[in-house]
Amino acid sequence: MKFYPRLSLTGVIGKFRPSWTWLAAAIAMTAALAGTGKAQTALPSNSNVVESSSTLLANCETIQTLPIKKALSLACLRNANRNNAPARNAIIVGFVGGLVKSTDMKHPEVIFAELLRDSRSSVVHAEVFANHDGKGAHRRVLQLLDTNEDGELTTSEKEQASIIIYGHSWGASQAVTLARELGREGVPVLLTIQVDSVRKPGQDDSIIPSNVKNAVNFYQTGGIIHGRSVIRAADPERTNILGNFRMTYARQQIDCSNYPWLARVFNRPHHEIENDPRIWDQIASLVASELSGQPRIVDTSLAVLSRSRK
Repeated sequence: MKFYPRLSLTGVIGKFRPSWTWLAAAIAMTAALAGTGKAQTALPSNSNVVESSSTLLANCETIQTLPIKKALSLACLRNANRNNAPARNAIIVGFVGGLVKSTDMKHPEVIFAELLRDSRSSVVHAEVFANHDGKGAHRRVLQLLDTNEDGELTTSEKEQASIIIYGHSWGASQAVTLARELGREGVPVLLTIQVDSVRKPGQDDSIIPSNVKNAVNFYQTGGIIHGRSVIRAADPERTNILGNFRMTYARQQIDCSNYPWLARVFNRPHHEIENDPRIWDQIASLVASELSGQPRIVDTSLAVLSRSRK
């Protein structure tokens, strides 16, 4: 008879922690991939721009997917109220998470860009990218900044840049990476927005580079995959961290029926924050503030809510 050393449950879990991490990642990636099958909308294959047309989104009332309509309901009202407000020219880049494609209309990141284009088409260029297409996003931003189309950015072209970058999950990590890459070229960024940011291999989504003027982080701590809880500035004198806001969904469930059952069962909170109307209302408010040049204010009740439920 063989005898084996006693192992505590904690010890066993500790030994197999890497396996659990990879299992969680595999489940999340499978769920993300499963959610892209029927969500594609016919768009030109060489463009990430969500074009306005009768088949896509003309306005908030035509959003067909109910969870997305709920997610963006407050943002829609805010956009409608500020539709005629003066605004600066801006480039707004969004990144979707997981294996999601940039044209997946079942994700609010994609529809939000369309809302921006609808409401501020004369001053805003909003474009969405897959998080693995960071190089494509980088090239596109430089192309848009090169107003004289000579292939080089002048000091004036860099100084006039008004860039906002947002993303969810791996897309949030890519948002910080893009900002950092632009910083190496001397291009400033007005605002980065991270929603349940999950660090991609080889990236650092916790340190906001000094070329970013303002940054905000929304996260949750439930489920298999949850976002980074704290971001900080590489140079606090140059970057203002608007806050790290913890969301909780223990008492308030968000409609996630636009995602496959695998994602809803194993990773629901990670997608609840993605579909949370409060999050998109805050994002819309921050974007509107940057475009109008007015003070940036985040609803402090989000933080109070988080503290009361820890």
